[in-house]
Amino acid sequence: MKITDEQLVKKCLEKDSAAQEYLFNLYSRKMMGVCLRYSRDEDEAKDVLQVGFIKVFEKLDLYNQEGSLEGWIRKVVINTALDNIRKNKKENDNIEIDKVDYQLSNEGLNGYEAMKTKDLLNVIQAMPVGFRTVFNLYAIEGYSHKEIADQLGISVNTSKSQYSRARVYLQNVLSKKEVF
Repeated sequence: MKITDEQLVKKCLEKDSAAQEYLFNLYSRKMMGVCLRYSRDEDEAKDVLQVGFIKVFEKLDLYNQEGSLEGWIRKVVINTALDNIRKNKKENDNIEIDKVDYQLSNEGLNGYEAMKTKDLLNVIQAMPVGFRTVFNLYAIEGYSHKEIADQLGISVNTSKSQYSRARVYLQNVLSKKEVF
């Protein structure tokens, strides 16, 4: 089925369940990858994905055809992930960098054999929430520290500090796996 984004959005707004299912199937795998990077585990990521797509369908009338539909959906999903982080903030307090345990088993493999995409995702998920959130927004999504600060209600210096600490965290974990 070949359909333009404009036609797909129109059908979804008309509550066409087949179009809604098509939209979900078209973008859910990519958006799950986004959710996994912001979540502690797969179950939490699935919850964020579900809530994110509910918001996509509820707010689809706000999509103004500027930019790609995928990009707009990605923003909705990222904002949903950030809302989830804020909601759980009490249990997700930042951990000081020197309190983080960097020990990973190497199992005798060199870093390139041991480190796979799933492993890297696990390392990112294991980061303290502040590190993980800022790292994802800055290094992967391309937001500026100013945008991150505004989005998260923190200072620009806090954003920079969290990113710096995230990089140190990753370097320590990856060096334990002999990637560097």
